[in-house]
Amino acid sequence: MLDWIIEPLSLSFMQRALMLGILLGILCAIVGSYMIVQQMGMLAHAISHSVMAGLPIAYVVGVALSFGALVAGVISALVLYLIESKSRVKTDAAMALILTSFVAIGVVLVSILPGANRIDLVHILFGNILGVTMTEVWWSLAVTVVGIILVRLFFKELLFYTFDPKGAQASGMLVHWYNASLITAMTVTIVVCLPTVGALLVVALLVAPAATAYLLVKELHQMMWVGSIIGALSSVIGMYLSYYLDAPSGASIVLVSFCFFCLAFLFSPTEGLLVSLWIQRQQSKLTDADEGDQTLVM
Repeated sequence: MLDWIIEPLSLSFMQRALMLGILLGILCAIVGSYMIVQQMGMLAHAISHSVMAGLPIAYVVGVALSFGALVAGVISALVLYLIESKSRVKTDAAMALILTSFVAIGVVLVSILPGANRIDLVHILFGNILGVTMTEVWWSLAVTVVGIILVRLFFKELLFYTFDPKGAQASGMLVHWYNASLITAMTVTIVVCLPTVGALLVVALLVAPAATAYLLVKELHQMMWVGSIIGALSSVIGMYLSYYLDAPSGASIVLVSFCFFCLAFLFSPTEGLLVSLWIQRQQSKLTDADEGDQTLVM
């Protein structure tokens, strides 16, 4: 058993992948907790695909692809907010429009910009955590640490804005800035996660650990702690499964996180489906027993 655990750690690429996976598990849980509470999951889905529009431009200009992805993600979120706030178009329709349009922009730019067709779209879509460098690990560590510090500093304000945005606006808080900050944090997290699970699976890594924690605890700060543990465990277990089963690493991490969610969905002490059915059955037995006693007394 010990050899089974130690063997992958002897490989440098596995060491980097595990470190990055743990960091992203923590970061995604923190950002994902706010996403779950504010019902922003589909927005993350739209942004994760919209980042593709910035990749060809960044490649041709000669800047980091992650920078182009970040700019495209923020622009897509701002355009979505503009359409939603200045027209009769509903949020779901605006998201579908932005998602497909920005993906189309990316595909067209890859085709017409010189040299842009060298971008590995498969890597962007599905990720490759085994190919990450120490530079990416350090950047992920920096983003995670900054994210934790900012959440710690502005936790009360974010909590107020998250659960009572109208009250926060009435009290004088700059709610638009907080909304923009959360969208930016979501976009940065998506960009950081692209090398790991890719654009197609990044939303699952953002949503699953936080949603699992949402079924287990009640407080927002508890969601972040529990979600971080679940996210980190999902990354580690998923990496080991991908190593021994020769399966895609990103997909393995997502499937493990989904298994954690299923366990919480079924067995959560307060929200679990099977637990609720068992409690209802016990209450039904008690009710039948009380009715039987009353019949005997009569």
